[in-house]
Amino acid sequence: MIASLEEIAADLDGAGLDSADVRQVAAVAGRERAVLDEVTEPRPLPGDLWTVNCLLDLAGAEPVITGVLDFDRAWFGAPDADWTIRMATARNDERTAFRETYGTPDRSPAARWRSRIYEARHLGALRLERLRPGKADVVAESYQAMAAVLADLT
Repeated sequence: MIASLEEIAADLDGAGLDSADVRQVAAVAGRERAVLDEVTEPRPLPGDLWTVNCLLDLAGAEPVITGVLDFDRAWFGAPDADWTIRMATARNDERTAFRETYGTPDRSPAARWRSRIYEARHLGALRLERLRPGKADVVAESYQAMAAVLADLT
């Protein structure tokens, strides 16, 4: 996680964006590494799993994922660190069916702290994603969102 944050910060620097907030999160994560290390069994995380990246077997009684496309964002980590999980839990709408099947998230203080680190990682990555198509307004908003995360962490 720390390396990922540092890589995102380097990419932000390379793109000419301010990376200080992402570097601050990496430093906080480094100081509290033991909380991150409580996750002892990293899992493969697709990083961009959503409907258009899923191949389905439609012949069955219910859709079954038979393949996944667009694995350039795949990595290993805590399941709750994955973008897909973030988006599946972002709103209380039809996505609640996902949570009912996937299970109740860990709400311990350590898990909530990790979730803030994961959110910072997502925000840093989104900053880069929004820069590419020239969405300067969304890039600017990411600094405010990251400041809120940092305030929760410090």
